[in-house]
Amino acid sequence: MREFGPGQRGIAPPGGMLVNKLAPSGFPLQNHFLPAAPYLTMGLVRQELADAALVLLGHGTTLNENSAAVIYQHAAALRDREIFGEVREAFWKQRPHIKEVMSSLVARRVFIVPMFISEGYFSEEVIPRDLGFAEAELRDGSRVFHRGAQTFLYCKPVGTHGRITTVVLKRISEVMAESSAPPPAEITLILAGHGTERNTNSRKSLERQVELLRAKNFCHDVHAVFLEEEPRIATCYDLAQTKNLVVVPLFMSEGLHTQEDIPLLLGEREEVVKQRLERGDAAWKNPTSRHGKLVWYSASIGTAPEIADVILDRVRETAQD
Repeated sequence: MREFGPGQRGIAPPGGMLVNKLAPSGFPLQNHFLPAAPYLTMGLVRQELADAALVLLGHGTTLNENSAAVIYQHAAALRDREIFGEVREAFWKQRPHIKEVMSSLVARRVFIVPMFISEGYFSEEVIPRDLGFAEAELRDGSRVFHRGAQTFLYCKPVGTHGRITTVVLKRISEVMAESSAPPPAEITLILAGHGTERNTNSRKSLERQVELLRAKNFCHDVHAVFLEEEPRIATCYDLAQTKNLVVVPLFMSEGLHTQEDIPLLLGEREEVVKQRLERGDAAWKNPTSRHGKLVWYSASIGTAPEIADVILDRVRETAQD
C-alpha cells in the first residue's frame, strides 16, 4: 500500500499532530490536524532538544533490504522537523550497528527509541545488554545509563504506545476503502503478530490492542494470532465467525514476515506472492477468497506516518521521567 510523502495528505506538519476522526461506522475515514501539538505545549521544544541526539533502533536483517526502510523513513521525517541536534538510524542485526552508532555520537544526551512492537525478549533483554546496561540496572528496570559526560536514555518501544490503536483503525479504513466494504458489524478484525515463547511479555501488546479495539465495538470481533505462538496465523479462519476478515500485521516493517510469511499462511500460493512482489505489487490482493471467507490484508502499522509522532511522545515521556 502506498505511503504518502512529506507535504502530502497523511503527514502531520512540524507544528501539528495528525489525528483521525471516526465516522459513524467506526472507521477513521478522514484525517484532521490539531493546530497545537501536545509536544509543544508539554515541553518538547526545539531549544530543549537541540543538544540531544535521537537514535531509532530497529531489529534489522540481512535477508530483506525492505526491513530497514521504515527506520530510514521515520528518521528522515524527524530530521526534517529539526527538533534534535542529530537523528541517526541503528540496528541490532545489520549495519550501522547500534554499538557503532553510539560510539560515534558526541551529544550530551542520546535518546534511543526501540522500533519494536512489544516489551519483549529483544527490546527488554537482548538490546539493553547490548547497549551496556548492567544486570542490576536491568533488574531494577532502569532505562538510563551514563558514559563519561554522556547520558543515554532508552525509551519504551513504539508498539506499546496508546496511540497505536488509532494507527490500527487507520489501516483498517485504508484497506477497506480499496473496494466495496461490508458493514463493520460483518467484519472480524485479525491482529497478526510475531510472538515468541522466550518472553511472555511479547504477546501482551497485541492482547492489549484486542481489548482496546473490542471496547470500541466497531466490528463483530477482534482476535490476535501469531507467527510463533498459539493461536497461529492460519487459525484466523476458525476464529472468525463472520465471512469477512481484515488482517492487520502489527509489525514495524514491510519485511519477510509481512510480505511473504503471513500471505502464505493466509493461503496464498508462494509462486503468486513472489510474482507480485517482483512486479512491485502488493503480496495480497484485496479481497481474496480463502476457506469460504473474504480476506482484506493491510500494510504494517510501523510504516504509518503517524509513528513519527509516537516516537516524539516516547522521547517526551523519557525526558520527563
